[in-house]
Formats: sequence, C-alpha cells, structure tokens
Amino acid sequence: MLDFDFEPEAPTWSKRVAAFDLETTGLDLATARIVTACVAVLDSAGEVEVLHEFWVNPGIDIPQSASDVHGVTTEMASLNGMAPEIAIAQITAILSELQVAMPLVAFNAPYDFTILVNEAKRYQIEPLQPLPVIDPLVLDRRVDKYRKGKRNLVVMSEHYGVELTDAHNSTADAVAAGRLAQQLAKKYPELDLPIADLHAAQVKWSDEQAESFAEFMRKQNRPDFRAELGWPVRV
Repeated sequence: MLDFDFEPEAPTWSKRVAAFDLETTGLDLATARIVTACVAVLDSAGEVEVLHEFWVNPGIDIPQSASDVHGVTTEMASLNGMAPEIAIAQITAILSELQVAMPLVAFNAPYDFTILVNEAKRYQIEPLQPLPVIDPLVLDRRVDKYRKGKRNLVVMSEHYGVELTDAHNSTADAVAAGRLAQQLAKKYPELDLPIADLHAAQVKWSDEQAESFAEFMRKQNRPDFRAELGWPVRV
C-alpha cells in the first residue's frame, strides 16, 4: 500500500487574491493621506502574478513620525509621487475591477479601506465599496482567539511562516498579508466557506472582537473606552 502525504484542498477563495496595503501620513482615518500603495495579485502558491505600485504626493507635509515608519519624506514624495487625485482614482479602479474576480485582502482592513474611501471623497472620486474582503487579522483572532502576544503583521507573519523582510513597505506588507490569508485558509478548515458568507461573518466577528477589547479596556481603569466598530470600512 502506497503512503501518500496529501495536503488538504485549499478553499476556493484563497486560490487567487488581490492583496492591498497603504502607507500614509498618519493614523487618523479621517485626515491621513496616502503616501505609497500596492495592489498585488497572488496565485494559489502565493506568487505575485500582477503588481501595481504607487508613490503619491499627499499634498501635505509628511510628519517625521510617519517618515520614521515607512521611510518616505515630504521631499521624496514631492519628487517621485503622482498627483493624489490621479493615484486614488487608479487604485480605486484597479481594486473595483479585481474584486469582481477575487477577494481583496488587507491586514486590519478598516485602516486601508477607510483611508482610501475618505481620500476618494476628498477628490470627488466615486469611493470603492470593497466586497468581498479577507482580513487576516480578523480571521486569526477568530480561529486562535486565546493565543498570547501581539497580532501585528510582523508577529503574525513569523507565526505562520510567511516571509516579511521589509515591514512598512506597502509592497512587502501587501504580499505578506495575501500569503498570510492563504496560510490561514490552509490551516483552518472552518474558513472554507463561500466567500460571500466569509465576508459577512467577518463583519460580525470584527464587531465582536472590538466589543470584547473595549470591555477589557474598561476593566483596566478606562471606563469611557468605546469600541471602534465597522468593517471593512469605518464611517
């Protein structure tokens, strides 16, 4: 009798994904401007099929605290960046086209998609309505909720064996997020759902996770702490 080592079949949704990441001028979802962006289409093996990269002139000074994270200064963005209204229109159009054929992956999706939507509104561009979306952070908190330690992209990439050699570079982060989603899909059979159902489940799971964190914070002498709700866009 031959002994074959079969790998379980990966969920259909994970076989081709469009991974998305932004680097910005700050953390405030209403005021942050896009500095760099990446949309990477990954095949079933996690290899990059198509890569869209953007440098954007945000039209405002990039705070030193932000430059220290992603390495892009105001001078660099002014010299190399596209006009924001052109870049945002192109990013939105690419994502809108890709989501018809595959899920959009973003780590901590409300950050990237909310900023993109607010930037579109700022320049009178029709905002993206991201659907379907896969958020590795929401999935990980669901399937391994009691694991100790941080759950940022660097830590989770290491935990799931995904290479991330240039964190806070939008291309490196996007590709790592896409591969992370695929690793989660392979490891946890409960994520093998129709993509529409998995998207809807993440809407619910994200709010539940936010409420749970808020309850924890209120017990830590933060009685006024409120949950930040809304996924994959926070309005």
